[in-house]
Amino acid sequence: MLFGIARRLTTSPQDAEDLVQDTLVKAFRAIGTFDGRYARSWLLTILRNTNTNRLRKRMPDLLEDEWTTLGRMPAAGADGRDGPAELVAEGLSGEAVVAALEALPMHHRAVVALVDIDGLSYREAADVLGVPVGTVMSRLHRARAKLRRHVRSPSSLLEERE
Repeated sequence: MLFGIARRLTTSPQDAEDLVQDTLVKAFRAIGTFDGRYARSWLLTILRNTNTNRLRKRMPDLLEDEWTTLGRMPAAGADGRDGPAELVAEGLSGEAVVAALEALPMHHRAVVALVDIDGLSYREAADVLGVPVGTVMSRLHRARAKLRRHVRSPSSLLEERE
C-alpha cells in the first residue's frame, strides 16, 4: 500500500522505493510514540510528511509533472461513481482518460489517484494529503465533473487551466 501511494507521489519507481524506505525508518524510530491505533493512517501521515520534506529540499525539480504515469495504472472507482474506471467502461479510450487525468490540476489529480485508483477511503486520502475530509470530498466531486466534461469535450479542460 505504501509503495503504491509513494509511486503516485513521486516521479519514478526508484524515488518511491526511497520514500517508502525513509518512511519505514522514521516509523521504526518513532515506534515508541505510536499509541497502537490506526497504524495505516499513522504510516500514511509519515509518508506524506517525508515526501513533503523531500520536495522542499529539491524545489527546482517541482517543475516536472510528477503524475505523467497516473493514467497507466489500473483504475477502480472506490465509491461506484464516475471515476477513471467508469469512464473507460463507458467506451472511452484509455488515452482519452489519461489525457483527461493529466489535464486536471495537481490537487484534483491527487484526490482522484488516492480515492479512485488506490481505493483509499476519504479519511485515509485526507490524512495522506493533510486536508479535511470535506476538502477531499469536494475536490473529488469537482475532479470527476471536470473529467466528465473533458472526455466529452477535450478542449474544455485545457481552456479551464489557462
